Order: sequence, then structure tokens, then C-alpha cells
Amino acid sequence: MEEHEDAQYCFQDRNSSCKMDSLSTPMYMSLYIFFSLISVVTVFLNLLVIISISHFKHLHTPTNLLILSLAVSDHLVGLIVIPSMTVAIMESCWVPGEYFCVLLLYTYLVCTSLSLGNLVLISFDRYVAVCDPLLYHSKITIPRIKLFIFIIWCCSIIYNVVSLNLTVNVHVPSRCFEECYFSEGFFSGIIVDLFISLVIPCSIILTLYLKIFVVARSQARKVFSKGPTTVSGVKNEQAIKSERKASKTLAIVVFNYLMCYIPIYLYQCIHVASGNSSSAFVCFLLLINSLINPIIYAFLYPWFKVTVKRILTLNLRRL
Repeated sequence: MEEHEDAQYCFQDRNSSCKMDSLSTPMYMSLYIFFSLISVVTVFLNLLVIISISHFKHLHTPTNLLILSLAVSDHLVGLIVIPSMTVAIMESCWVPGEYFCVLLLYTYLVCTSLSLGNLVLISFDRYVAVCDPLLYHSKITIPRIKLFIFIIWCCSIIYNVVSLNLTVNVHVPSRCFEECYFSEGFFSGIIVDLFISLVIPCSIILTLYLKIFVVARSQARKVFSKGPTTVSGVKNEQAIKSERKASKTLAIVVFNYLMCYIPIYLYQCIHVASGNSSSAFVCFLLLINSLINPIIYAFLYPWFKVTVKRILTLNLRRL
């Protein structure tokens, strides 16, 4: 009872929610600096990916266009979502404004669903490249990939408008961050979103990569079982090895995302449903994936290392 009486609330006219949490000044400043650094590094690294693929024409391949789309969504995460989510985590009193909570949640949902949609397209691209390499260039063309990317962005933008109407108090001003989560259709919206945003896309990704793994292992056995090869045979082997390496790289990106996304999504649903404000911090953990992706490219893609050196030294001549 004493704790309840001593508790300070953000709004004097509404003492049922929004307790003021007190952090020591050093801890408060340290956390803000830490989150700010994550935001700046995420923006910078993904900007390097965007400039690399956009500027150098020889990188305009279907696979790299998908990486570009993923980098754009990750860039938006670092530029908009991480700073906003930092405020949501650090400030127990919701200071940005009454309706900004809805805008923040919408941007967060759009960026995460875009990442998942891009990863589905990447999985399909790798599946065709490894399992049907002879028809890859006829099936996966740049105009088709651009169309698929456009569809993914449109679907993500439209779907999350509908999702927000089901799960968020869009018409109710929110003066505490956790207040804008709930509406009458919240739980039904969560169940629908669970299948659309988790079960269906993740099942597609895992199924495609399982098939890729089986076919790649079969191809490796055939290559090792052959004797001396002709020049065209060597070229085919090199092409197969190149596609397998690209598939492994992108598989790391995909599974890194899924390992962050699946547990965090389920945990987030439980805590948001229980009204626990710690869900904001859980949401933030998924956003760190946007920082990890370009680091994976830097270590595993030779072209990224070359283009980054050129960009940082302002040597932007066409290769």
C-alpha cells in the first residue's frame, strides 16, 4: 500500500496508469547513447548496401534487388523505428504526442512485415537458382522481381492498416504507450496476424530452404563422384558452387531473422496481451536484426567489401 501511495503518475487526472519510473542519470544517459549508436550504425551500414547496389550497374541482379529491398526496410528501421522505440522504452510517460503511438506501431509493423516478405522472395529466388538452375534466368528476371517487390510493399502497407484497426485504439488518444495496444477485436486480430505474419511465411521459408539443402547436397555428391571434367563441366561446377555459396549466405540472413522473429513474436503476443509494458523492449530486440544483416553481407559477400571501399574513398566510378 505504501508503494502505491508513494508512486508518482505521469498525469494527475489519470492515476490508474503511466507510473513514473526513475532511472539514475548515468544509467539514463548511457542507455540513450547505446540505443542512439545502434540507430546510427544501422542507418550507415544499410545505406552502404543501398548505395552499392543502386550505383554499380553490375550488381543489378534479381537477388541483389531483393537484398536492396531488404536494406531499404532495414534502413527505415534504423532511421525511424529504433529512435521512436527508444523513446517508448526509456520514457515511462508517453511524451511524443497523443496519436504518435499509432504511427510508431504502424511503422514498426510495416518494416517487420516487409523484412519477412523480402525473405520469402529471397527464399524463392534461391530455390529456383539451386533446384532449377537452367531455367533460372528465364523464370527470375529483373522486371518480375521488381513487380514482386512492389506487390510485397503494397500488401504490407495495406495489411497493416487493417491490422491496426483490429488491434490498436486508433480513435482513442494514447497518453501511455501501452494504452494504444488494446481494442475490442484485439485477441481475434492477434490470432489472424499469428497465421498471416508468422505461420504461413515462416512455413514457406523453412520448406523452401529444406528443399534447397536436399538438392544442394545431391549436387555436391554428383560433383565429387565425377572423374575428370571438361571445360564446360568446370564452368557448371563453378556456377553450382557460386549459387550454393550465395544460398548459404542468404540462408544465414534468413535464419538469423527467424531465430529473432519467432521467439520474440510469440513472447511479444503474450506480454502485450497481458498488458505488460516490457513488450516494448522485446520489440526492440527484433529491430537489432536490421543492424546484423549488412554485417553478414560484409563478411560473406566479396562485392560488398569492394563497393564499400569505393564508396568510403569516394571512388564511385562504374566498375
